[in-house]
Amino acid sequence: MRRSFAVALERYGYQVVAAADGLSGLEAFRDEGFDLLILDVMLPGLDGIGLCRRVRESSLVPVLMMSARGDGLDVVAGLEAGADDYVVKPVDTYVLVARIRSLLRRATYAPAATATHAAPPAPGGPAPSEGELLVFGDLTIDTGGLEVAVAGRAVALTPTELKLLLVFAARPGIVLERHTLLRDVWDYGWDGDSRVVDLCVQRLRGKLGRDRIETVRGFGYKLRR
Repeated sequence: MRRSFAVALERYGYQVVAAADGLSGLEAFRDEGFDLLILDVMLPGLDGIGLCRRVRESSLVPVLMMSARGDGLDVVAGLEAGADDYVVKPVDTYVLVARIRSLLRRATYAPAATATHAAPPAPGGPAPSEGELLVFGDLTIDTGGLEVAVAGRAVALTPTELKLLLVFAARPGIVLERHTLLRDVWDYGWDGDSRVVDLCVQRLRGKLGRDRIETVRGFGYKLRR
């Protein structure tokens, strides 16, 4: 599967470096610069969950997790480890490429993870305004420099976390349903697994403060003014 995906992605114009196990993948990550990582949960040696955690210690590069488990336990573990998205195997190449393009579009919002293959931001997503500073209590968002701070302390967000925050900040005080967030942040044109939204909101709360994003039961989430 690794070899077949590498050949298919190269046909789409991507440069691919493949690793057969987690430790080799970690070594390649440290030696070379990547625009995006695809990690299988069941990697031998260092598994995909552990590898994702190691990557997140030093990088905000977009991470796509791949799982063979249909019950979603690996998916949840991968997202909690810092992955930005996931696919469940078996997966068609065109679906994988669509997810890759979606992640690279999100990465254009984060200078630390700018992708060479990135397309323009998706319609419906927030377009950062040059030099605009948004303030919500002790939370400040520089939409030009794409910098976030809480009480004057800089906060490092992954590309997906940053785009989710920008979507909230574009409509403060407005309840956003999960399917709306899936569309605007993850580019899903369907009511996908809402756990990806819930876990990303959970990670944002951990970085910004538990009370910053409010849960409106039965509807969705909103950013407090």
